[in-house]
Amino acid sequence: MLSRILTSTCALALTAGAAAADYSLTILHTNDYHDRHEPISKYDGPCSSEDNAAGECFGGTARLVNAVTDARSRSNNSILVDGGDQFNGTLFYTYYKGTMTAEFMNLLGYDGMTVGNHEFDDGPEVLAGFMDAVEFPVLMSNADVSAEPLLAEKLAKSTVIERGGEMIGLIGLTPEDTDELASPGDNITFSDPIAAVQGEVDKLTAEGVNKIIVLSHSSYAVDLEVAANTTGVDVIVGGHSNTLLSNTNDRAEGPYPTMVGDTAVVQAYAYGKYLGELNVTFDDDGVITEAAGEPILIDGQVVEDESVVARIAELAEPLEEIRTQVVAETAEEIVGVREDCRARECPMGNLVADAMLARVKDQGIQVAIQNGGGVRASIDAGPVTMGEVYTVLPFQNTLSTFEVTGDVLVAALENGVSQVEEGAGRFPQVAGMSFAFDASAEAGARVSDVMIGGEAIDLAATYGVVSNNYVRNGGDGYAMFKDAANAYDFGPDLAEVMASFMAEGGAYTPYTDGRITVK
Repeated sequence: MLSRILTSTCALALTAGAAAADYSLTILHTNDYHDRHEPISKYDGPCSSEDNAAGECFGGTARLVNAVTDARSRSNNSILVDGGDQFNGTLFYTYYKGTMTAEFMNLLGYDGMTVGNHEFDDGPEVLAGFMDAVEFPVLMSNADVSAEPLLAEKLAKSTVIERGGEMIGLIGLTPEDTDELASPGDNITFSDPIAAVQGEVDKLTAEGVNKIIVLSHSSYAVDLEVAANTTGVDVIVGGHSNTLLSNTNDRAEGPYPTMVGDTAVVQAYAYGKYLGELNVTFDDDGVITEAAGEPILIDGQVVEDESVVARIAELAEPLEEIRTQVVAETAEEIVGVREDCRARECPMGNLVADAMLARVKDQGIQVAIQNGGGVRASIDAGPVTMGEVYTVLPFQNTLSTFEVTGDVLVAALENGVSQVEEGAGRFPQVAGMSFAFDASAEAGARVSDVMIGGEAIDLAATYGVVSNNYVRNGGDGYAMFKDAANAYDFGPDLAEVMASFMAEGGAYTPYTDGRITVK
């Protein structure tokens, strides 16, 4: 039975009484779904049908449908919104792009979403097609799309919806560095989130709207800053940092909701593992008088909707031959969790970087750099399928080779560790080299002890480097690689490189060897 943890201990009463005109609203929310339409394992990767039948899997759209229906039944007024990054992460996106995502978001009855950085992974064209297909507003306030013909006059900054006789303002927010994180093209510029939100709040307030929700794909840290430095925002539904907020889970990064003044900030981890459920009460002036809730764990106790199960199975048929092909075996779980691969040397990062370097070492390439944010899942022990490999490396990146001097490599490493405290995806997983870094030092002066081939790096020497085409073309802040010499971005798909590497030597044994030292 689906449990709903909502007690008076997690309620936040901000005023002593309740006015006659109080208005209550349940805000159901998701974020960072990444096309996990099928159930996931405890490692956020694929979960077998056997484990699913045994109740050991989480999430999946068929469960989410019933969880949303159940939550709606508990409220007279409810909305369902999303904090961005519905796109990319499984073969479903690789094959269908945004069309499958749109179908199921329409089925779930979303009332709005913000643009996440991954909504731009295939440029404005796929996002525009997705927006044509969905039956709800898609929003982004802190960007100018007027020069992009595919999105101009289509992608709004904010909107107003009606629920229970009240008008509710929705504002979208996306990472300010989306131009580094994805592929929005040259026609879109991104701007400061605080100024953008305040501008839309002022506009909505002038129209008489006094209940305002920001849908923010900007990270928990940025959401707290926005809440602290704006006026008139009632709720921020977050995403991007995959943050679990909870009043009962000891792994949560903060309470649910996190209150900043009168603003309630929420986020519900990622991959459809939780459905956020926030119950808020507004007084007649639109000020929150009570905010309480808890993310609902979408575990094996939540029944799957059989019609959705059947539809997903139908859509999965063209993918089955690819995903079920066993390409390798691993003796142990290969850990690729976000918390590790964006902060320190991780086994999956070593595997990917080693595979890249092995593929091109005979071309005079000496080092490999893989952005930790490109590593999306772990793989459990036993046979490894191509579907699992694509779940780890879903972005269809190609191998890129190029040449840079030692000082450029050091600058790249500095970029890679410059936002480690934020869990940024630019963190460098490496092969053929080692380095140390001190996260307490000022960004730009954190890296030391860089070694290549067992010798200290020569800042004036030229080195052959392999990475993926996203990083080589400046993604995740690696702008120092954009003008690299002898660049070739059209190598094999990175997932294929990893699968071939794993298949070469019998059962793969994951490892770390101290190539990255945290001081």
